[in-house]
Amino acid sequence: MLAPRSPTPARLWLLLACAFGTFSVGAGFMHSYTVFLVAFIDTFGWSRAQVSLAYSVSQIVAGLSSPVVGWLVDRLGPPRLILMGGSLLTVGLLATSRATELWHVVVLYGVVMTLGANCLGLVVFVPLLSRSFTKNRGMAVAVVQSANGFARAFSAPVATLMISGLGWRGAYVWQGVIMGCILLPLASLFRGIGPGAHRRHGDGAGWTLRQAMRTPHFWLLFAVYMFTGLGSFLVALHQLAFAIHVGFDPLYAASVLGMGALLSLPGTIATGTLSDYVGREVSAVVTYGTSILGVIFALMISSPDQHLLLWMHACFFGLTWGARGPAITAKTADLFPGPNLGAILGVITIGTGLGAASGSWLAGFVFDTTGSYRVAFYLSILFYAAGSVAFWALRRPPAIRE
Repeated sequence: MLAPRSPTPARLWLLLACAFGTFSVGAGFMHSYTVFLVAFIDTFGWSRAQVSLAYSVSQIVAGLSSPVVGWLVDRLGPPRLILMGGSLLTVGLLATSRATELWHVVVLYGVVMTLGANCLGLVVFVPLLSRSFTKNRGMAVAVVQSANGFARAFSAPVATLMISGLGWRGAYVWQGVIMGCILLPLASLFRGIGPGAHRRHGDGAGWTLRQAMRTPHFWLLFAVYMFTGLGSFLVALHQLAFAIHVGFDPLYAASVLGMGALLSLPGTIATGTLSDYVGREVSAVVTYGTSILGVIFALMISSPDQHLLLWMHACFFGLTWGARGPAITAKTADLFPGPNLGAILGVITIGTGLGAASGSWLAGFVFDTTGSYRVAFYLSILFYAAGSVAFWALRRPPAIRE
């Protein structure tokens, strides 16, 4: 039997660009919740812990559904997953425009939209790309991972402008219309990539999920994902609310934080590429340190005239937003190669969901309890440090256990 023909280099780079664009779309709609969060507080008088609940549920659903998405993409292929995901996002966005109760937002954003976005996300693209770009795996994963930060950068200012001009309900309607219009074009980008296309000839048996779960490396990766989610979302979801609470103008704060998040595009690609040369561990530890420095700048802000500190916080925190993702994902592919990588990665990703869910809700609870985000920011630093230690412990590869 002849081995299947490998994609040409041009086709591979086109595939990488398409994955970046598709992930950007889904992530952009999801990240805009940081702006709608403020609108919900003003409209309904909900507490920060209450409005954070939808985001927390979203992160749990994202983590728990990742293994299912990995299983589905093996059997249905990316185009069908994108159609399913885009349809769910469209329905969720349009329906949220009619929300009147907290549980409406929790179900629509936390479940419906999250399932949709997950079908346009990393679990769909990373297994394919990690096997296609074997020599520069870190770079390829970094490029698609950077879409998360890119989406976060433009979503806040765009959503702020839409809400100021259309109201939050009108903004959700138009977001749903936009998603519905681009649904078919997005799916068509992956025409010809069928079920199992990410399984490269010669992969062999490789690691199974059961074998991987019997190693300490699997659980260290799980811990890394969870600690990183905690450290990131104790800050990220409430960045805009924090800046407005201090006294900064909402549109100005959204623009500054958006510009900082935009730095994650070169930051993620640079650190992911660096991990191919200096090692995943060194690259990850550097990004943890940079994020910690960004949180420290936030802790120093006490008044709305401290523009430089807001910019320093936005830039240092934004520079490494998502930058650990390529190193962690590529490390997973390094440690557990084979045709079951999608399932293994999907289960490990549950750690991110649990960490992000806990961090986003905990930050809101801390503010409601203390009237400040300081404790949440200190906890962010603690969990970033814990993630750094756990990642450093992954230096030696595991042996396959029968």
